Amino acid sequence: MQSAVQVFKALADEGRFAVINLLLSNDLCVGGLARELKISEPAVSQHLKKLRECGLVTGEKRGYWTHYSVNTQKLLDITRELSSMAAKTRNPEGTCRKSSSAGECCCAAHGTSPVIEDLRSQTSEGATDE
Repeated sequence: MQSAVQVFKALADEGRFAVINLLLSNDLCVGGLARELKISEPAVSQHLKKLRECGLVTGEKRGYWTHYSVNTQKLLDITRELSSMAAKTRNPEGTCRKSSSAGECCCAAHGTSPVIEDLRSQTSEGATDE
Protein backbone atom coordinates (compact mmCIF):
# COMPACT_ATOMS: atom_id res chain seq x y z
CA MET A 1 0.00 0.00 0.00
CA GLN A 2 2.91 2.39 0.69
CA SER A 3 3.77 2.41 -2.99
CA ALA A 4 0.22 3.41 -3.94
CA VAL A 5 0.24 6.24 -1.43
CA GLN A 6 3.54 7.56 -2.84
CA VAL A 7 2.15 7.41 -6.38
CA PHE A 8 -1.03 9.24 -5.42
CA LYS A 9 0.99 11.91 -3.61
CA ALA A 10 3.14 12.36 -6.69
CA LEU A 11 0.15 12.58 -9.01
CA ALA A 12 -1.65 15.02 -6.70
CA ASP A 13 0.59 17.79 -7.99
CA GLU A 14 -0.83 19.40 -11.15
CA GLY A 15 2.62 19.82 -12.70
CA ARG A 16 3.59 16.18 -12.19
CA PHE A 17 0.22 15.07 -13.49
CA ALA A 18 0.86 17.13 -16.64
CA VAL A 19 4.33 15.57 -17.02
CA ILE A 20 2.81 12.08 -16.90
CA ASN A 21 0.18 13.02 -19.47
CA LEU A 22 2.84 14.35 -21.85
CA LEU A 23 5.12 11.37 -21.37
CA LEU A 24 2.30 8.94 -22.10
CA SER A 25 2.36 10.06 -25.72
CA ASN A 26 6.06 10.95 -26.21
CA ASP A 27 9.44 10.28 -24.64
CA LEU A 28 10.86 13.70 -23.86
CA CYS A 29 13.94 15.23 -22.29
CA VAL A 30 13.84 17.92 -19.61
CA GLY A 31 14.08 20.70 -22.20
CA GLY A 32 11.24 19.28 -24.27
CA LEU A 33 9.04 18.92 -21.21
CA ALA A 34 9.86 22.47 -20.10
CA ARG A 35 8.89 23.88 -23.52
CA GLU A 36 5.65 21.91 -23.68
CA LEU A 37 4.63 22.73 -20.10
CA LYS A 38 5.92 26.33 -20.26
CA ILE A 39 7.80 25.95 -16.99
CA SER A 40 11.50 26.10 -16.13
CA GLU A 41 13.87 23.17 -16.62
CA PRO A 42 14.72 23.09 -12.89
CA ALA A 43 10.98 22.79 -12.11
CA VAL A 44 10.67 19.90 -14.59
CA SER A 45 13.71 18.22 -13.00
CA GLN A 46 12.10 18.44 -9.56
CA HIS A 47 8.86 16.93 -10.89
CA LEU A 48 10.79 14.12 -12.58
CA LYS A 49 12.71 13.41 -9.38
CA LYS A 50 9.45 12.79 -7.46
CA LEU A 51 8.03 10.71 -10.31
CA ARG A 52 11.20 8.57 -10.48
CA GLU A 53 11.20 8.07 -6.69
CA CYS A 54 7.75 6.46 -6.81
CA GLY A 55 8.62 4.44 -9.92
CA LEU A 56 6.25 6.13 -12.36
CA VAL A 57 8.96 7.50 -14.66
CA THR A 58 12.17 6.05 -16.03
CA GLY A 59 14.98 7.76 -17.88
CA GLU A 60 17.10 6.51 -20.75
CA LYS A 61 20.35 8.22 -21.67
CA ARG A 62 20.47 9.09 -25.38
CA GLY A 63 23.72 10.83 -26.12
CA TYR A 64 23.97 13.95 -24.00
CA TRP A 65 20.28 13.99 -22.99
CA THR A 66 18.12 11.72 -20.88
CA HIS A 67 14.71 10.99 -22.33
CA TYR A 68 11.95 10.12 -19.91
CA SER A 69 9.00 7.78 -20.30
CA VAL A 70 6.16 6.51 -18.13
CA ASN A 71 6.53 3.13 -16.47
CA THR A 72 3.16 1.97 -17.77
CA GLN A 73 3.37 -1.27 -15.78
CA LYS A 74 3.52 0.74 -12.55
CA LEU A 75 0.58 2.83 -13.71
CA LEU A 76 -1.41 -0.32 -14.51
CA ASP A 77 -0.51 -1.87 -11.13
CA ILE A 78 -1.81 1.23 -9.32
CA THR A 79 -4.94 1.18 -11.47
CA ARG A 80 -5.59 -2.44 -10.51
CA GLU A 81 -5.04 -1.65 -6.84
CA LEU A 82 -7.50 1.24 -7.02
CA SER A 83 -10.05 -0.92 -8.86
CA SER A 84 -9.64 -3.60 -6.20
CA MET A 85 -10.33 -1.05 -3.48
CA ALA A 86 -13.46 0.16 -5.27
CA ALA A 87 -14.73 -3.41 -5.67
CA LYS A 88 -14.54 -4.29 -1.97
CA THR A 89 -17.82 -5.27 -0.38
CA ARG A 90 -18.95 -3.45 2.71
CA ASN A 91 -19.06 -5.21 6.05
CA PRO A 92 -22.56 -4.74 7.51
CA GLU A 93 -21.14 -5.25 11.02
CA GLY A 94 -18.99 -2.15 10.60
CA THR A 95 -21.89 0.03 9.52
CA CYS A 96 -22.72 2.91 11.81
CA ARG A 97 -26.25 2.59 13.10
CA LYS A 98 -26.23 6.17 14.41
CA SER A 99 -27.70 5.23 17.74
CA SER A 100 -25.82 5.22 20.99
CA SER A 101 -26.95 5.47 24.55
CA ALA A 102 -23.46 6.43 25.72
CA GLY A 103 -23.50 9.71 23.81
CA GLU A 104 -20.79 8.67 21.37
CA CYS A 105 -20.89 7.13 17.94
CA CYS A 106 -21.52 3.40 17.95
CA CYS A 107 -18.59 3.00 15.53
CA ALA A 108 -16.19 3.63 18.40
CA ALA A 109 -16.97 0.17 19.76
CA HIS A 110 -15.56 -1.46 16.63
CA GLY A 111 -12.06 -0.04 17.06
CA THR A 112 -9.81 0.96 14.21
CA SER A 113 -9.37 -1.40 11.31
CA PRO A 114 -5.89 -2.66 10.38
CA VAL A 115 -6.19 -0.87 7.02
CA ILE A 116 -6.74 2.47 8.75
CA GLU A 117 -3.85 1.83 11.14
CA ASP A 118 -1.62 1.02 8.14
CA LEU A 119 -2.64 4.25 6.39
CA ARG A 120 -2.04 6.28 9.54
CA SER A 121 1.46 4.86 9.97
CA GLN A 122 2.29 5.53 6.29
CA THR A 123 1.03 9.09 6.56
CA SER A 124 3.09 9.79 9.68
CA GLU A 125 6.20 8.18 8.14
CA GLY A 126 5.88 10.23 4.96
CA ALA A 127 4.68 13.43 6.61
CA THR A 128 7.74 15.32 5.42
CA ASP A 129 7.39 14.08 1.81
CA GLU A 130 6.19 16.54 -0.77
